[in-house]
Amino acid sequence: MHQAGRAGERRRAIFNALHACVIEKGYTKTTLADVARAAGMSPSHLLYYFPGLDAILQSYFAYIVERIIERMSSFRHEGPGRKIDLLADLFFGGTSDDKSEIGFMLQCFAAAVHDEELKRGKVAIDQFCKTYLLELFEPTAASRTDARTRAEVAYAMLVGLRTACYFDEGLSLRRARAMFREEMLERAQRISAEVAS
Repeated sequence: MHQAGRAGERRRAIFNALHACVIEKGYTKTTLADVARAAGMSPSHLLYYFPGLDAILQSYFAYIVERIIERMSSFRHEGPGRKIDLLADLFFGGTSDDKSEIGFMLQCFAAAVHDEELKRGKVAIDQFCKTYLLELFEPTAASRTDARTRAEVAYAMLVGLRTACYFDEGLSLRRARAMFREEMLERAQRISAEVAS
């Protein structure tokens, strides 16, 4: 096997191990030894690929942000209703693992408060999502400022519902998806009606 291919596989194994450990124990209780054990290697071997636990999280989070941006970019050309559906599917997919995925992302966001590298990734995903929503609202908004306000509120609704799914046992991902989708479609229709009149 090619050296770069083997290194890539090892890095992915380390990312998967970190992910599993954070979901099981939380980031603050996860140690480098935990991640190494879960990846099937020694801590010193793991340090060959990353200088420490924070570096693993930073690299993995950057990878996640890149994947989300790629997915959203792939449906930017769709019509407004389809864009809303695809966005709702992406963030409220409804698989059994999604609640643990939300928990993982919340751990990353918490770590980003004191980690500049993670903070840059969080800001990048926030800005990309808001721009995506701005593009959705802009064609029918009275002004760019109005579209920005609507995009900001829509993103706050998305983040709030996604977070609430994790903490509120009574709010399923399916219900949060339906709420987000219905509200977004209603807003888009209301904006179109306002512009038409």
